[in-house]
Amino acid sequence: MDVRRVVVYCGTSARDAAVEAEIRTFGKEIASRGIALVYGGSSLGLMGALADAVLSAGGKVIGVIPEALVGREAAHKGVELRVVHTMHERDQTMFDLGDAFVAFPGGFGTLDQLLEMITWKQLGIHGKPVVIANISGYYDPLLQQFENAIRSGYARPEHRILYGIAENTRALLTFLEGAPVMQRKSGDWA
Repeated sequence: MDVRRVVVYCGTSARDAAVEAEIRTFGKEIASRGIALVYGGSSLGLMGALADAVLSAGGKVIGVIPEALVGREAAHKGVELRVVHTMHERDQTMFDLGDAFVAFPGGFGTLDQLLEMITWKQLGIHGKPVVIANISGYYDPLLQQFENAIRSGYARPEHRILYGIAENTRALLTFLEGAPVMQRKSGDWA
């Protein structure tokens, strides 16, 4: 798959040293490959660290932020910033711009966006790669819940194909560079 722009979901609140180091490595690597970053537009936390890493490596960064968050999330000054009206418009704009999605550790917003992309893929709305950056085992409890849903019959075993799991930048890039595009009609996975 030709990934020209990757959407990255991550937090603005916490700055775990191991996660921050990995997100900076990822940012530099995508920039060196000519892959643009699409993200939430903030200069804070992991979002800011990621944007800074891409910019420092000469990469392109597109930040998408709702008007209501411009003051609260400290919009990044060095990126191409797209200000939208609502969070729904933010999610749709990021989706439209992205060729793939990566979720690094984050809070409720990151979880919401990750699960939305997995669900949209399940429904056949898109066939783009979705990769969970399970740095330091952050997503282990969520992945256990996915397995619980499968064991309990709320999800199917074949739904595991909807997302990839990577523990570092090398594995993330392997997924992004080798991921097949899943062409399905709406409802094929519902």
